[in-house]
Amino acid sequence: MKKLFFSLLLCVSFTITAQETSASQEKAVALIKASGGDKAFEDAISQIGASVSSENKEAYNTEAKATLDEIYTKLGTLYTEEFTDAELDELIKFYDTELGKKLSEKQYLISQKAMMIGQTWGMQVGAIAQKYAQ
Repeated sequence: MKKLFFSLLLCVSFTITAQETSASQEKAVALIKASGGDKAFEDAISQIGASVSSENKEAYNTEAKATLDEIYTKLGTLYTEEFTDAELDELIKFYDTELGKKLSEKQYLISQKAMMIGQTWGMQVGAIAQKYAQ
C-alpha cells in the first residue's frame, strides 16, 4: 500500500512539474514573440524562400511555418532555464511598454548591424593574431 501511495505521489508530482514547465514555456514563447522573435522568424522564412518559384511559394510557406512550433518549444525551454516565471512576467510587461515595443521593432536591425561590426572587429583581431603568430 505504501509503495502504491508513493508511486501515485511521484506521478502527481511529475504531472504538476510538467504543467508548470508548460506554463513557463508558454510565458517564454510569449516573451519571444513580444520581443520581435516572431517577426525575425517570418523574415527569415521569407528570405530563405526568396528563390522558391511562385507556384511552390504557398507550399513552401506552409511547410516552413510548420517548423515554428518546434523552434518556439526549444527556445521556450532555453528561456525557462535562464529566467524564473516572475522574471518572464516582468520581461513581458516591459515589452508591452512603449520603450519595449520600440526595442522589439529595432532589435532585429540592430542585431544585423551588430553582427557586421563584430565581423569587422573579428577580422581586425585575426590580423593582429596572425602578426604575432609568425
